[in-house]
Amino acid sequence: MSPLIRYSGEFSPDVIARASGSWLETVDGRRLLDFTSGQICATIGHNHPRIAEAIRRSLDTAIHLNSRFLSPPVLELAERLAALLPPGLDHSMFVSTGGEANEGAVRIAKLVTGGFEVVALTRSWHGMTAGSQALTFSAGRRGHGPTVPGVFTVPAPYSYRCPIRHCADTCDMTCLEVGFELYDEQTTGARAAVIAEPVLSSGGVVVPPPGYLARLAELARERGMLFILDEAQTGFGRLGAMFGMDLAGVVPDLVTLSKTFGGGLPIGAVTTTAAIEEAAYERGLMYFTSHQSDPLPAAAALAVIDLVVADDLAVRAAKAGERLGGRLRELRERHEAIGEVRGLGLLWGVELVEDRESREPAAELGDVLTDACLSCGLSLNITKGRAAGSTACLRIAPPLTVSDDEIDTAAEIIDDALTGLGR
Repeated sequence: MSPLIRYSGEFSPDVIARASGSWLETVDGRRLLDFTSGQICATIGHNHPRIAEAIRRSLDTAIHLNSRFLSPPVLELAERLAALLPPGLDHSMFVSTGGEANEGAVRIAKLVTGGFEVVALTRSWHGMTAGSQALTFSAGRRGHGPTVPGVFTVPAPYSYRCPIRHCADTCDMTCLEVGFELYDEQTTGARAAVIAEPVLSSGGVVVPPPGYLARLAELARERGMLFILDEAQTGFGRLGAMFGMDLAGVVPDLVTLSKTFGGGLPIGAVTTTAAIEEAAYERGLMYFTSHQSDPLPAAAALAVIDLVVADDLAVRAAKAGERLGGRLRELRERHEAIGEVRGLGLLWGVELVEDRESREPAAELGDVLTDACLSCGLSLNITKGRAAGSTACLRIAPPLTVSDDEIDTAAEIIDDALTGLGR
């Protein structure tokens, strides 16, 4: 037995010795095709040479500083990020994780508005620290007492299983309007923020319908609430555009970034407007952590931006996503256990069901299938959404550098595994 705390069930039996591109190699020499991009953090593949080069340069200059000291990589990163984001989103704070970034964004929103109520979507994932975990509804809510007060939910636009039993496979956003009507009946008037993901990845790769995020932002602002967009899993090309907000045509008041930002290194960001930054500063913002504004992860993030822009990886993700989505839809034609395939760019969900008529989630099949794929050399992730109502969905998110051959190989392994399981 390993002397490690088991923080999310049992560990994988495979011990990884090295990683490169889309591939992992175990200590016993097995090669695994990684279609999770690590923790969806290796956006440009594992151990990219440009990331390694940035790290080596940082080792010769500065790795870590007191968070009150700034360094050239941090200053340059803030400028580069402002140039990528929509005009107005030009003031950033760099932290270590997505949960930490969301904590910071919510704290700023509460400070600036003077309220404390935050609205999030069911099936969301915003982190595991206390404040961000209170806003996470897809997992991890049970067994440790009450969460941070002042959190409300609206139903996620999960049209495959409409949460208000209204839509059939095409969301008309009635869930959103009903959700805010319920919130309006419960609010104390101390409104602060609405937070959402462009795609609810951990909740089963739920893709909102066109106009959804724009309407969500409108409903927030009508109530004097700031709109926070959590782009942890969707930023820097994952959806076939630089950011999910670009596809949605919406500009939030605050955006949080993490996973896809550091090329495998831990870095997160909160970016907002000059007016919000000034208001937070005047009200005495205190959000000071040990690894804020560290130069090494900032250098890695700069390398990620350089690569995503120079190699046009968002466009590449859109094209590769068409191939991946096509292969997954072909699998649905052959396997009754696949109820729905949905996604954007290189973030896809494959909903597993006991049968298509009842749509009963095939949770046990998900475990068996991912194990079968792993034994055949493909690493996949299954999201079960136990805290948000049962579901069983393969979450498929290969690096943006994935090749056509690797996509085909992954599809063939899933096909063979389902066939071998008689599904």
